[in-house]
Amino acid sequence: MIKFGKAVVKLRIPILILSIFLLIPSAIGYFNTRVNYDILTYLPEEIETMKGQDLLLDEFGTGAFSFCVVEGMDAKDISAMREQMEEVPHVKSVIWYDSLADISIPMEMLPDEIYDFFNNDEKDSTLLAVLYDTSMSADETMDAIEELRGVVKDQCYISGMSAVVTDIKNLSNKETPVYVLIAVVLAVIVLSLTMDSALAPIFFLLSIGMAIIYNLGTNVFKGEISYVTQALAAVLQLGVTMDYSIFLWHSYEEQQERFQGDKKRAMAHAISNTITSVVGSSITTVAGFVALCFMSFTLGMDLGIVMAKGVVLGVICCVTVLPSLLLVFDKAIEKTKHKVIIPDLGRIADWIVRHYGVFLIVFLVVLGPAIYGYTHTDVYYDLAGTLPKSLSSITANDKLNEDFEMGATHMIIADSSLSAKDASAMLDEISKVDGVKMALGFDSLVGPGIPREFIPDDVKDVLINGDYQMMVVGSEYAVASDEVNAQCEEINNIIKKYDSSAMLIGEAPCTKDLITITDTDFKVVSAISIVAIFVIIAMVFRSLVLPIILVAVIEFAIFVNMSIPFYTHTSIPFIASIVIGTIQLGATVDYAILMTNNYKSARAAGMEKKDAVQHAVASSAQSIVVSALSFFASTFGVGIYSNIDMISSLCILMARGALISMVVVIFVLPAMYMVFDKVICATSAGFGVKKKEKKANEIFKSKTVS
Repeated sequence: MIKFGKAVVKLRIPILILSIFLLIPSAIGYFNTRVNYDILTYLPEEIETMKGQDLLLDEFGTGAFSFCVVEGMDAKDISAMREQMEEVPHVKSVIWYDSLADISIPMEMLPDEIYDFFNNDEKDSTLLAVLYDTSMSADETMDAIEELRGVVKDQCYISGMSAVVTDIKNLSNKETPVYVLIAVVLAVIVLSLTMDSALAPIFFLLSIGMAIIYNLGTNVFKGEISYVTQALAAVLQLGVTMDYSIFLWHSYEEQQERFQGDKKRAMAHAISNTITSVVGSSITTVAGFVALCFMSFTLGMDLGIVMAKGVVLGVICCVTVLPSLLLVFDKAIEKTKHKVIIPDLGRIADWIVRHYGVFLIVFLVVLGPAIYGYTHTDVYYDLAGTLPKSLSSITANDKLNEDFEMGATHMIIADSSLSAKDASAMLDEISKVDGVKMALGFDSLVGPGIPREFIPDDVKDVLINGDYQMMVVGSEYAVASDEVNAQCEEINNIIKKYDSSAMLIGEAPCTKDLITITDTDFKVVSAISIVAIFVIIAMVFRSLVLPIILVAVIEFAIFVNMSIPFYTHTSIPFIASIVIGTIQLGATVDYAILMTNNYKSARAAGMEKKDAVQHAVASSAQSIVVSALSFFASTFGVGIYSNIDMISSLCILMARGALISMVVVIFVLPAMYMVFDKVICATSAGFGVKKKEKKANEIFKSKTVS
């Protein structure tokens, strides 16, 4: 590795030129990577609800729909507005009562069920159904929503998942640059307090920033990424790869003392040492992110691939770009040297070791409540429910629920050969299900007495097309609620009686599948990440006991972190319950590995148990604190700032998890060493004093005694 280090030092100028040049294609790639703002699209393609969504688009040319609630507007103005709405690109049709009858015919003459669907006389409001010829989260659909908002009047509200996705897009695009700014500012503050140079942190961030841009740019080969990944990628990559820069800097300073006056040689050796340490350390982090790729809900794969790639690119930049920057700007860095503000935490090592029994008792006492809270934390799946109430889509959804008692809308795709009699009987049965406000199909809209062939094509094509027919069910229950999930189950049982091929689709059925699938994903991802990291630690230390101890310590930190929402009566997004454990395990197990390496070195050097543990704490505490604070700084500010609860909750959990892991590793892990020292030394390679060294120590002791 020393040859590689010398090559980097020699080629530092070409490396910087190349790294800057690569920013250009990376930026182009970044701007050409589509962002997906609808996380329901990451459900498995083979499940019925997703097949139904595709069928709806393929057979009916309808991929998305919205409801437009109109208050205080007369029929003529509504009719004129409807025509304007239909002129918007990708709006397939807008259904109101004048789609079924001439506006001169009093609306009151419509059947009660249809009249109640379109009108609320008490609220002086009416309802329009908007159908789009593109999918729910397509760019064209979101553009159509934006244009529709310009067409409709102030007293009109466009609801539905497509409107929600549009607002998430706008909010995310507005906030994401601020996320990066907050993370950078807080990281600079933390590094300035913990390092002896005011300028070096700037070059840390420049190097990491390049790695982030390369990572985001190479996402173009994936085609698209989720908005969650886009929002978190830069912040999370900054947090998990900052360690590598800090390690290089400390190693560089140590080598400068060794090679006085020869900074190039010192940097070459620092690079060599960093590669050896960082590659091993980064493997656990990569393993944590790779574990996410095993989720059936492919949002995990999206985040996992991007972040695993980001860690690898972070390591590469750390041992190439950063050393080049530090050498080129060495004089400027030297001018900004100052005393480290944070005191040396290694001084408390003796106190920690002397009180190891107390920390072990705390561990045992807290473990039970932590596990209980961890397993009982409330998780939510309603993607719109936690968004700011000021958003247009949320206001519209509230209006829809308030005026028409519609918390969710389901669609049924059935065989077109299903007779009018059976279709009516099925809808009648569905209408009696608890919470169902209305159930409408083609025959219920036009009336059973009118033959289908006499109905105009532009009306018929909305609900009947080729081999399939579509029906609409309005529910009073909110999406993701236990009530709507039970309702979907009952409706699905009813439609299968009449047509075994029929499908129930919509946001609520998709969310119901999401709950089932992610529950399994949680177990799979947790198991894979634990096993993978267990194996890595076992191979690194050639031990069967140490992996158990290290994983147990970090898992305890995860239990504590994830139990806090339970005891504070806070709900967390479903994705957090899946990915946080994996991310915290992969990103912070490095703290435990660092301390264990120092413990191993001390024992191998002949130190007694107590002295070895004390040495491990003293030599590791400062680095662990700096690393954890850097992770905390890059995520906490984003968590506080973000108005998207999914982003906010994830960042808060990651920030808090870093601090909890820091505390647990510094105080609890040494206690584990003290208790299990004999077992560790007996079952792990490299913990015993080598024979030659042991003999030399014995000779030295005997001479000293004599």
